[in-house]
Amino acid sequence: MKMEQRTALVTGAARGIGLATTKLFLKDGWRVAMIDWDADELARASADMNDVLPLTLDISNPQHAPQMIRETVLHFGRLDALINNAGVADFGPIEETDFERWRRVMSVNLDGTFLVSQAAIPALKETRGCLVNIASISALRASTLRVAYGTSKAAVVALTEQQAAELGEYGIRANAVAPGPVRTKLAMAVHTQEIIDAYHDAIPLNRYGNEQEIAEVITFLCSDRASFVTGQLISVDGGFESTGIGLPALRSP
Repeated sequence: MKMEQRTALVTGAARGIGLATTKLFLKDGWRVAMIDWDADELARASADMNDVLPLTLDISNPQHAPQMIRETVLHFGRLDALINNAGVADFGPIEETDFERWRRVMSVNLDGTFLVSQAAIPALKETRGCLVNIASISALRASTLRVAYGTSKAAVVALTEQQAAELGEYGIRANAVAPGPVRTKLAMAVHTQEIIDAYHDAIPLNRYGNEQEIAEVITFLCSDRASFVTGQLISVDGGFESTGIGLPALRSP
């Protein structure tokens, strides 16, 4: 393998934004370590791909985080970008969000992002690489049913800024991407027509985004074109953040 060829590690790579980002990295000539806790889905997603290393690991497990970095560097020889994409979306009314639900969301969305980032720092120092943490528009724009999810993603934004401030001296850049409503299979399965219409009305571009559009921004932030960009949050949301707080169609569970 060519040691100079750049390598990315993408968590939550078996589907959705993570899979779209993996494909775009490969198109741009990168190699990719694909991390996911769903072994079957990861095997299907990576079956026909070259220059990938699929690893079935859990980012919220303190032992798994350093393992994925070790195996990536052992296999590819280097790590240039870490995409902390894996997350869980467990929505529910605030009064029904018990501590178990709260911790389940935090353990993946926040703790997992922290654990994998910490484990990756030595490898990223070697390449003067970058971190991209996937937050959410819910980190910036309050809504019902998202007390755990929105809070976890807001914490990811704060973590990103801290990483940028402390790791910049090593040449490591850290940025966050906040996707707005994205037309994924999961979203379309749970969003009623009323919710879809409400989103269209609330988004200045009058549509959902797609996974490819999010991936384009992620890979840009990992490229030399973004060499002076760090500590930033980029909302990829069709203008949704600019239009107000909440969404009436989501106010009833």
